Amino acid sequence: MDTPACPGCRDLSKQVAELTAQVAELTRWLDEATRAGKRQAAPFRKGPPKPNPKPPGRRSGDAHGKHGHRSPPPPEQVAECHEADLPDACPHCRGRLVETGTAEQFQTEIPRRPLIRKFRIHIGHCEACGKRAQGRHPLQTSDALGAAASQVGPDAQTAAAVLHTQMGLSHGKVASVFRTLFGITLTRGASAQIDLRAAARLEPDYQRILDHVRSSEPIAADETGWRIGGHTAGLHAWVGDRATAYAIDSQRSADALERVIGADGSGVLSHDGFASYERFEGAIHQQCLAHVLRRARERLERATRGAVRFPRQVIAL
Repeated sequence: MDTPACPGCRDLSKQVAELTAQVAELTRWLDEATRAGKRQAAPFRKGPPKPNPKPPGRRSGDAHGKHGHRSPPPPEQVAECHEADLPDACPHCRGRLVETGTAEQFQTEIPRRPLIRKFRIHIGHCEACGKRAQGRHPLQTSDALGAAASQVGPDAQTAAAVLHTQMGLSHGKVASVFRTLFGITLTRGASAQIDLRAAARLEPDYQRILDHVRSSEPIAADETGWRIGGHTAGLHAWVGDRATAYAIDSQRSADALERVIGADGSGVLSHDGFASYERFEGAIHQQCLAHVLRRARERLERATRGAVRFPRQVIAL
């Protein structure tokens, strides 16, 4: 018959369990704080300026890099030619100037005056069914007439989409760029609609990219925080052998990837150890070595005595 534990032993065991849980929680907080600190990058790095920063600009000597220059354009691209005549007199002594030759200089400028196109839409009807029909020019971006007949051209729409999606400008700033640089009135709503139409046109290409990722044997998956209308979301990246796909989802979990490859997805799945990826039981899981090494080095920095052996073995392996 087992001897019942004494009250003091039970209290001690309870205290050890509570302290163990507290240490685990504090360790988790410390890991998150350490990763967050290392994730912060310039130019927003915290801390005082360096006491002896390196001077900006090119390095001296032969290893200073290549000199950049703009090559002259071909003659057929020159739209304007202006003469820079000699002044009437020498700017230094007011003496008589004698011309001895000419030199060429080229300038590439941004067009500031918007190009306005007018389309004369031919309208008719079918003699057989009586239905209305109208013509369409390849440069048109919409069939709308009447109050919606004044629109933005395809190049301008492309520029608006690039400024928002690739340069990160808000729709309000995109409208400001068009008004300030090109004299084109564009509302924030119009900029948003341009993005939506571009997304609709690119949907078939996006599905082909997802098909490439779905058929890829190795898939490297990662995710990071995102915002949708101010609410927390996730930006997912999936790298296959021939294509890379991105997806913005309201959740940061692997639900988004499951909708692409299915719950029975196989192959080699490389990730950072996020527990949500464990649902793919048919896949061969490969932890990201960079994450493993970073965690091992962080452990080694805080380890003492015999605790240094395990992180050293991981780093050596």
